[in-house]
Amino acid sequence: MIEIIKKNKLLTAVSLVYVFLFMAMPDKAYLSVKNSMYYIIEMLEIMPVIFILTSIIEAWVSKEVIMNGFGEKAGIKGSIFSFLLGSFSAGPIYAAFPICKMLLKKGASIANVVIILSAWAVIKVPMLANEAKFLGPNFMGLRWILTVMSILIISYLMTVFVKKEDIPIGEEKSLSKATGIDIKEQYCIGCGLCEKLMPQHFKVIDKKAKWKESTLNDTQINELKAIIDKCPVKAIDFR
Repeated sequence: MIEIIKKNKLLTAVSLVYVFLFMAMPDKAYLSVKNSMYYIIEMLEIMPVIFILTSIIEAWVSKEVIMNGFGEKAGIKGSIFSFLLGSFSAGPIYAAFPICKMLLKKGASIANVVIILSAWAVIKVPMLANEAKFLGPNFMGLRWILTVMSILIISYLMTVFVKKEDIPIGEEKSLSKATGIDIKEQYCIGCGLCEKLMPQHFKVIDKKAKWKESTLNDTQINELKAIIDKCPVKAIDFR
């Protein structure tokens, strides 16, 4: 029980707050639950679509494409792509988190992920159109310019103070503890590249790659890491 509480500190704290509210202010507690249920239902309607989209991108868009478009060396092009992705997005900001986590995992830079999140939150095109309609194009234009400048400054500061290894994106497993290989069969397209490069470890059966159980040494781990990077749909990983 204690372990469960430690792993879910935020949920535990929220639950305790609700208990206190129901004891001290039941009317406000009921209103709070009602508002919370509204957002929970909204998330249940939106997030499955986002998870499916994220899985498709993760399976079919190669790491090289993400790195070229959103990586550290993408330069101004990466910033522009990030602004466009965030600006033409749809849905609430929390829908951007799993997408941005996937982009980080595939090689996107922290700066470009900050730009995507910020643009998604405050400079989406539909929002700009409504802003111009109700507050005027001059207000919208000046606010947009100042917001973009602020986003660029924030993205730079984030790269200074936050490093990729500090973000729990699950990008790399500890290779020293690797005991074998996991293959996501739902992603595997049976191209046979892994079998061709390391037939002693892989075999394609019924158009799906299979891992031949064996003990790994440091040399094999390094060789397998190269194959994992070459898999076109990223279906292979260490376990």
